[in-house]
Amino acid sequence: MNKLDYDYVVIGSGFGGSVSALRLAEKGYKVLVIEKGKWFKSSDFPKTNWQLKKWIWEPKLGLKGFFKMTFLNHVTILSGVGVGGGSLTYANTLPIPKNNFFSSGSWASLNNWKTTLNPFYKTAYKMLGATVNPTLFEADKSLKHIAKEINKESKFEPTKVAVYFGKEGIKVNDPYYKGKGPDRTGCIYCGACMTGCRHNAKNTLDKNYLYFAQKLGVKIIAEKEVFNVTTLDNNDGSKGYKIEYKSSIGKKEKGNVTTKAVIFSGGVLGTVPLLLKLKEKSLPKLSNCVGKNVRTNSESLLLVTSTNKKSKDYSKGIAIGSILHTDKNSHLEAVRYGKGSSFFRILTIPYVPHKYFFGRVFGTISVLFKHPVKLLKTIFTTSYSQRTTVLLFMQTLDSTLRIKLGKFTKMKTEKEEGEVPTSFIPEAISLGKKYGELVNGLTYANFTDVLMGTPTTAHILGGAAMGKNSTIGVIDKNCNVFGYKNMLVCDGSMISANPGVNPSLTITAIAEYAMSKIPNKSKKEQKE
Repeated sequence: MNKLDYDYVVIGSGFGGSVSALRLAEKGYKVLVIEKGKWFKSSDFPKTNWQLKKWIWEPKLGLKGFFKMTFLNHVTILSGVGVGGGSLTYANTLPIPKNNFFSSGSWASLNNWKTTLNPFYKTAYKMLGATVNPTLFEADKSLKHIAKEINKESKFEPTKVAVYFGKEGIKVNDPYYKGKGPDRTGCIYCGACMTGCRHNAKNTLDKNYLYFAQKLGVKIIAEKEVFNVTTLDNNDGSKGYKIEYKSSIGKKEKGNVTTKAVIFSGGVLGTVPLLLKLKEKSLPKLSNCVGKNVRTNSESLLLVTSTNKKSKDYSKGIAIGSILHTDKNSHLEAVRYGKGSSFFRILTIPYVPHKYFFGRVFGTISVLFKHPVKLLKTIFTTSYSQRTTVLLFMQTLDSTLRIKLGKFTKMKTEKEEGEVPTSFIPEAISLGKKYGELVNGLTYANFTDVLMGTPTTAHILGGAAMGKNSTIGVIDKNCNVFGYKNMLVCDGSMISANPGVNPSLTITAIAEYAMSKIPNKSKKEQKE
């Protein structure tokens, strides 16, 4: 093994990859992290999401940001790219799923997950600097008003988030890790969490897991995309792997390294298509379940733009400052973008929930005649983000898709089990209407949601789910890949049931659990 370049190569630097890198380094292993996105400093983030070159990731078009939109035939997916993965663009929220998550899906019988993961959730909270949002702003107050209106006020609460609050705009020495971490600055409640925190308040992974991993010698190479993984023994990987990668930006330079073990942590949109390609090419023993059991949070994203003359500022606060538990299966969150971030206005159209396509088209056109003043006010407002609240509705109710490689596109989806995901959820429609009436607003949605009826999700999960064997899952209960030695999956694609809430904390906790099962590197191996 001393002839290999690394003990572990981690492909991707999101929540699962960052946890893996740090914990393996602590166990004495030599680790390399390969990330296809860029490194970002606070000053690199865009001031608004109109700075597309800094915000959107589409390098073929010269866009080298950290936010990506992927349009598939059943769903539109929002995801993050860069060193720190989804933490760069996620909304900071860290909820623990309700009990149903731990006892459903293909992993249900493999462990007492609620009890087993409890200490790892606590570790994740500590590492991510989780705390309860201390201040409610206008969007949160409006959500609280809706809670009272539907007699659910006791089910409304501030979110637990990965943000340093402290004193607004005041820089302090590391407040989390006994002074061993980076300096932090108190949140100024600008609402721009999802376009990248320019103020050093958001606890992104480069400020915790990856920060300490590097201190222990973990090497991170950015702007490199893995395109092939082969075994060194032409069998089950017992003698190690060769990892081949190429530049993801600019000139397509190639490189390769050898490693004892490999961990796939590129998220569903990175790990699943890569595994599908490898199964056809160099890793034929991978389970036939690769790409199966893909889920969203059964969510709906609605944008409500207020038309009041003296509209309140709905952009003030953190990205998601509150949550309303509408019933045992459902949740509603009020989401915001910072001042000036109005890019999504050009991708949305009035929300018209109708069973048939032509009904939605005619319904959308009819808004011009039914609500001409509201429509014009929302289209031409100069303070779009200050007037707009994004309502994120999520459910634990389950349905699954399958991701396959497309002939003309990189990926495509197929219906698997349950109802096909839809953007027309009755509860979401009702709540959106109530919120619209409260703020005298007009409700919009992504154009694909309205015209095609396919939902938009920031929480794509599964595709390399757990199972008791390779006929049911891709990985075992400890995230080891069936068919190969020293190969794991630690990212959102390992999630094997619908959490119904923002999944970042759960991905972190399961990755912590998986890494706890790997023994320390022996003294003999360390000497070699």
